[in-house]
Amino acid sequence: MPSFKSAYLIHGDDHGRIAERRRRLRTLAETESGTQGIEVFEGDAATPEAVAAALNALTFAIGRRFIVVDGVERWTDKQLDPLEAALKEIPPDTTVTFFAREDGRAKAPKRLHDAVKKAGGDISSEESVKPWELPKWLIARARELDLQLEPDTARALIAHVGDRQQRLLRELEKLALYAGKGARVDGSMVEELTAPSAEHKAWSLADTILAGDAAAATALYLTLRSQGERLPGLLYWMSQRVRTAHEVAVALEAGVPAAQVKRTLRMPSRAADRLIADAGRAGAAELQRTIEALAELELASRGGGSGGAGEDTAALLAIREAAHG
Repeated sequence: MPSFKSAYLIHGDDHGRIAERRRRLRTLAETESGTQGIEVFEGDAATPEAVAAALNALTFAIGRRFIVVDGVERWTDKQLDPLEAALKEIPPDTTVTFFAREDGRAKAPKRLHDAVKKAGGDISSEESVKPWELPKWLIARARELDLQLEPDTARALIAHVGDRQQRLLRELEKLALYAGKGARVDGSMVEELTAPSAEHKAWSLADTILAGDAAAATALYLTLRSQGERLPGLLYWMSQRVRTAHEVAVALEAGVPAAQVKRTLRMPSRAADRLIADAGRAGAAELQRTIEALAELELASRGGGSGGAGEDTAALLAIREAAHG
């Protein structure tokens, strides 16, 4: 299960990224505590006094309590006396998250920054990057993922998938998954592994599940949903990938050498090695159960539409269970 700090402040002028972070928090919070464990303050109701009163109020809710506060870029330092005091005494089972969509002079007050830090919380800045700064930004993000990315390759990646920061970061994470830590990303890898197809996106999600990385699978699922991917489509291609892994596991358990199995897989060499390793670790029986769980979820999702929080919660629970094995 993910761990949560007492307070977060997410601010900046990249409003799309901030909206994505808010959606992700809401889904994680609902998975953790249900809808009854979330309180949202927005519009005229989002005042420092109201949030302070909520933090000081007794609650009989079971599990962690989440308070989501929008529009704090409208606040001023002078208004924060009651909230500052409440943050000093925030209950251990409560998480409050402040969102500031900054623009011009509308910014989260410095005093709020200080109060979140004193409460042991985290502050994240989501700033838009100028187009001419994207290659440098992309190289820095690649370094954080332990990838080597040259300027020409960074520009090739931007030309291939577009200039949206969220999308570029997801493609880097995909490259890290396939290539492994310390790998040098070249132009051929960009062409082969960052195709903007739904199949490749869903396969990346399936691979994190097969690797047993529940946290990465959860984060990737939420990202794909925020980018507009529909659950039925994701599930279809994920199921194809898991079925391939099941076939690999059956062959391995029957004594077929891994090198022979690899020759039957139409994918890059490193990706094939990873799939074979993950399939062997999980085993045919566990992968069969994963196929059945995905099939049940796919059947339940066939009502159409864009999907709501309940649908996402069911998918996250199934993904987490499958990743843990």
